[in-house]
Amino acid sequence: MKQFTKNDESFTCGRCGKAVPPLGYTSRNHCPYCLYSLHVDDRPGDRGNPCGGLMAPVGVDPNGKKGAVIVHQCVKCGARKNNRAASDDDGALLIALSGRPVWEVRS
Repeated sequence: MKQFTKNDESFTCGRCGKAVPPLGYTSRNHCPYCLYSLHVDDRPGDRGNPCGGLMAPVGVDPNGKKGAVIVHQCVKCGARKNNRAASDDDGALLIALSGRPVWEVRS
């Protein structure tokens, strides 16, 4: 079964309202300005999850295999997902989130 579906489309952020362009090298899955996402995927890019809730950035694991990983938690259902940080993400927000204790992020 395919684990990843490339879905790199522009969108308007459901939290901050800014226009978000495609990333260009992989699928865009969160807003680079506020780091929020939407709970729409079961597997990356498939758009198969009906929840649709906002996914709040609750932490950053700076030691992911391919760089920083943003931990998102759905404000509607509570599900947690990890998403790789993108090259154009707001660095100040990433730094602020990375200062949270690891036990808070991984609980």
